[in-house]
Amino acid sequence: MSSDQSFVDFIVDQITCRKTITSKKMFGEYAVYADNKVVALICDNKLFVKPTAGGRTFIGEPVEAPAYPGAKLSFLIEDKFEDREWISDLISITEEELPEPKPKKKKVKSADN
Repeated sequence: MSSDQSFVDFIVDQITCRKTITSKKMFGEYAVYADNKVVALICDNKLFVKPTAGGRTFIGEPVEAPAYPGAKLSFLIEDKFEDREWISDLISITEEELPEPKPKKKKVKSADN
């Protein structure tokens, strides 16, 4: 079951921070970006925030679950996303602690094409 666009839009609209918050459809579900960093996933209309030490401290006792079978554990945010200030603070903390994404390598065209 994939996530509803209306749920994704609601989550993105709830997050207000210094970074630009966007979503991108990936493999039938969605990644939530703060500028160029993936900070969360939305799968089956559930919000999974990438785990960080600061996020764990902020949440207190987070519920951890994989966003999809075989995925690493993330913080499952079940209802607190309705609190705009709380979810915005969590996403800001998460974004600050995550490393910058590695630059993408440019594809080299082969001479055979």
